[in-house]
Amino acid sequence: TMAKLIIRFYDPDSGTIELDGTDIKHITLKSLRTQFGYVPQEAFLFSGSIRDNISFAAPDATDEEIMAACQAVGIDDLIEQMPHGIHTPVHERGSSLSSGERQLIALARAFLAKPRVILLDEATSNLDLASESKIERALDVLLEGRTAVIIAHRLNTAMKADRIAVFHDGQVVELGRHQELVEAGGLYSQMFEKWMKHADQPTDDEPSEK
Repeated sequence: TMAKLIIRFYDPDSGTIELDGTDIKHITLKSLRTQFGYVPQEAFLFSGSIRDNISFAAPDATDEEIMAACQAVGIDDLIEQMPHGIHTPVHERGSSLSSGERQLIALARAFLAKPRVILLDEATSNLDLASESKIERALDVLLEGRTAVIIAHRLNTAMKADRIAVFHDGQVVELGRHQELVEAGGLYSQMFEKWMKHADQPTDDEPSEK
């Protein structure tokens, strides 16, 4: 809901959302959306080439610029292994690629567009640990020097933020930095404690200590 409100897929019934102090209702949709890079939980890829999908937000980009974006997010090695490089066809919804590969292409698309604000809506929630690690490294590059709104349930993603807003029943119930919220003993602290206990549990390949 928050993501859709920010980029005006719909408008709030009451109150305002401001960008640099300006109500976004007073900004044209074209101007607003060119300032945002949006990476959803399931990145949508359409039928066409990898190049077509990455250059969607920057149609005039050269092959060199597209490959630079791929290199920045760490997908260049995968593309170089493909039979036609960035011109390799992609099936509708990216069904010929893994979920991690689809997300990396979506991040390359966002990087190429050079937006002022990055909006990540559960961008790592459907990934295995290996893919998530690659995505996290790509995010470090993508987010450098930019404002980011990161919507996440995974605390290892949320805790990187400069300021964390905790939502509960549609309301912001806590707002602050990671350590502040942990020390406050509220909802975030409870979630963090559960996450830490889960992280300390051994996996099937890692026997517990006796």
